[in-house]
Amino acid sequence: MKSDAVLPDDKKMPLLDHIVELRNRLLWCVAALVIVFLATFLLIAQDIFNFLVQPLADILLKRNPNARMFFGDITEFFFTQVKVAFFFAAFVCAPVILTQIWRFVAPGLYKNERRALLPFLFATPVLFALGAAMVYYILMPMAWEFFLSFEQTGVAAEGTLNIVLDPKVKEYLSLVMLLIFAFGLSFQLPVVLTLLARVGIASSAGLARSRRYAIVLVFVFAAIFTPPDPVSQLALAVPIILLYELSIQLAKITERKRMQREAEAEREAQEAESA
Repeated sequence: MKSDAVLPDDKKMPLLDHIVELRNRLLWCVAALVIVFLATFLLIAQDIFNFLVQPLADILLKRNPNARMFFGDITEFFFTQVKVAFFFAAFVCAPVILTQIWRFVAPGLYKNERRALLPFLFATPVLFALGAAMVYYILMPMAWEFFLSFEQTGVAAEGTLNIVLDPKVKEYLSLVMLLIFAFGLSFQLPVVLTLLARVGIASSAGLARSRRYAIVLVFVFAAIFTPPDPVSQLALAVPIILLYELSIQLAKITERKRMQREAEAEREAQEAESA
């Protein structure tokens, strides 16, 4: 019976072959990114930007049918659409990029390591999409309502001026992408901690003991990467804390499976010695 400790491919590739293989994988990634970027920029970049603006537009147009966004220099909206196309292409191509990375490293992994890592390959883009969806459908409408509540209607008799939002294209996109990436990356917490538990760097008991410190760090992270209002910060902090608790449970499952594998390996070794 062949041991799992033996690599699936007994042939060792020379270093140059590894470099050529890596180059080919990178070329596939770059080609996919360029093709999707060009198609997005030429066909739907403005539609995607309008989709990102929609939560703000829904609020502004209710208050003022003539609400607008503006750009401050002649190239700003062009480069904003370039950024939109690139971010969208990177998201769409993420499965292709992850697949190419997987196909490069998989031949060098043991069979049990491949089985362990493969689910995370699928979980990573799904969790990122969940984080982005939470930003768009939950956080952004609440945050924009909060910030727009600070607008002021001027009264001539009191000598006060109108204070209204006149959003800028570039600044709006930068804020939205920051929120999307902050949530998307934070939703990778179960993947990272479960992998650490699987290789023995972290443990469920250690994660549980560090819970109070993790909660403090989560709120610091939320304060840095969200607008400075309690609603936005709680909207980011609470899901991350729940994901941290989920990571503890996944780490426990991983530890139980590792103990079962070790027990089976020990039993097989004893049976081989007795035979």
